[in-house]
Amino acid sequence: MSGDSAGAAMHPPDAEPASGQQVRAEPASGQQGAGQGTADPASGQEGGAEPASGVAEQAAGRERAVSGTAVGGTAASGTAVGGTAAGGAAAGGTTPQSPEELSRAGWELPWAESPFGGAKPQERAELELAFATAMRRTGSLMQLMGQAAADRIGINNTDLNCLNILSFSGHMTAGELARATGLTTASITGVIDRLEEAGFVRRERDPHDRRRVVVRLSLDKAVKEVASVFVPMLRDWREMAARYSDDELRLIVDFYGRVEQVFRKHLIRLRDE
Repeated sequence: MSGDSAGAAMHPPDAEPASGQQVRAEPASGQQGAGQGTADPASGQEGGAEPASGVAEQAAGRERAVSGTAVGGTAASGTAVGGTAAGGAAAGGTTPQSPEELSRAGWELPWAESPFGGAKPQERAELELAFATAMRRTGSLMQLMGQAAADRIGINNTDLNCLNILSFSGHMTAGELARATGLTTASITGVIDRLEEAGFVRRERDPHDRRRVVVRLSLDKAVKEVASVFVPMLRDWREMAARYSDDELRLIVDFYGRVEQVFRKHLIRLRDE
């Protein structure tokens, strides 16, 4: 998994495929819609009307981080409200001055410029900040989910991620799997050895080219021991998808296709630098 749901790709009988990516884009702050007056999950406080970004001036001074992981300060993964903001200036705060503050702001800032300044409308800037924060939080949660699933299955996270990638086609050569994951030939050999010993894959000679060895997914075992771990989450995804129209789902699928392209672009960049 590590960024994807391994079980989703293996198509258990009552699960949706991961490639469908039927998931709703939620605001980064995790807040309820404006005017609902319901509790804010990130802050634990009773809330009134707040914008989707959760960075409104009326929220300044509340001790809550956008990431939901820090209270009363600046979160490492998001923007603190009432503290140092991601753009280098808090909503109601000050511009960082010290090297430490500047460094922290650079970590938190999703864009090259401050979302709290310039000619861009404030509401648009806040929405863009919420978008970037939501992407980061979702990525972190997917990695945590992958690790938790790997622990439950009894394999390591790298092996689970390779198993997930393999599940999309059902079979790949060791070289193809190495290129897809960025692992070295020696590392991918170790991965395949462990997965084969555990019964999740098997090596086969290509019937058309006996010199070519193919790594094939053992589907029954993978569905039973891997995909089943993800079935409860996939059911929740399906329930979420039911709330959207066909056109809305097409938009969401298109969005995740574009997200995938961005990830692939920067994987290549990081590997080649």
